[in-house]
Amino acid sequence: MTETSGISKTEFRVINEGSVEITIPEFEKISSKAPVFYNPQMEFNRDISILALQEFQKEIKKSVDICDLFGGSGIRAIRYRKELENVGEVSVNDISSQAIEFERRNSENNNVKLNFHQKEANVLLREFRGKFDVVDLDPFGTPSYFIDSLGYSIKKNSMICVTATDTSALCGTYIEPCIRKYNAKPNKTEYCHETGIRILIGFIALTIGKYKKYIEPKLSHSSQHYMRLYLKVKKSSKNTDESLKNNIGYIGHCLRCLYRVPIEGLMKAVNNKCPECGEELTIAGPLWIGKIQEKKFIENMIHEIPFKNLKTSKKILKLLTNCSEEANSLITFHDLHKISKVLKINVPKSSEVLKALKKERFLATRTHFNPLGIKTDCDINTLKKIIYELSVDSRFKND
Repeated sequence: MTETSGISKTEFRVINEGSVEITIPEFEKISSKAPVFYNPQMEFNRDISILALQEFQKEIKKSVDICDLFGGSGIRAIRYRKELENVGEVSVNDISSQAIEFERRNSENNNVKLNFHQKEANVLLREFRGKFDVVDLDPFGTPSYFIDSLGYSIKKNSMICVTATDTSALCGTYIEPCIRKYNAKPNKTEYCHETGIRILIGFIALTIGKYKKYIEPKLSHSSQHYMRLYLKVKKSSKNTDESLKNNIGYIGHCLRCLYRVPIEGLMKAVNNKCPECGEELTIAGPLWIGKIQEKKFIENMIHEIPFKNLKTSKKILKLLTNCSEEANSLITFHDLHKISKVLKINVPKSSEVLKALKKERFLATRTHFNPLGIKTDCDINTLKKIIYELSVDSRFKND
């Protein structure tokens, strides 16, 4: 048993991550009710964040002030302070006095200086309007409650890093909570995680648009139980209007033949009949129909992966490579397993499908959302034909 000032006797656990070492109270399971929140599964998330903020600093060519809104153990803020170069002030916030005490202790043990705040996150954002170049919003659950204050607070040419763990709502398992929290209707399709990310980005874009601010997505990914966004924020009423006009819309999807189509515009009348089979389309949105990855930004991140120093390096490389490859692809993707099930055939190898599509001069890439997912500009009927022929050829070869 160990005791520290102001903290009742409890068991402690020592965590090593990146270049830091922290101490946290022992807990049985990851929960918002834990004495001091720490999620070991988010180490991968934090490793990517270091790379993203490092690239953002190079892009804007200046020192950055950072705020971690939900500090918990303090590990994210401590790593930002210790592992990033050219950092100004790093602020860490948590409503829990116990969390603040552990953040202080852990920062001292790692010889880093942080600014500590014990405030409700919305209050802190509004009190420190225009202060931060980077705000990291990584709550337990939905980030939707904090986006308006984030839009009010964040200054131009800044970056917001947003995590959402309520994937069951964003992916369409629970429709009403998604409508309530994100003002959008989800759709539970084979590409529901991409739809969820687009709903989240669209919600942020529409919410901060009232402050004449618009976003440029740099990196977006869906990993394990969460979705994560890195968005550059700029300010201009004209450009905000243009961004919303060109990037907000809907996705129409046919559950029978798997046809899908992006529908541009927030108030546009929608033809909800599938042009391929006549079935009624299901509509998801409003959501972001623009790009969700920036290829150059991600490629620069790849070049900076510290393979000798991170346990997650290979995993990061695989994710970022897929995100880079799909950066210029079309909206949504096709699941080979889903199409094969509709056609009642064996699933062909994804590498063979990609090869066949490229041979026919279609765009074709993998996607990080699904190992059996393919992004392509090929129409659904031609794609089905290609997949069917590959499956039949494979069967004859095996026979």
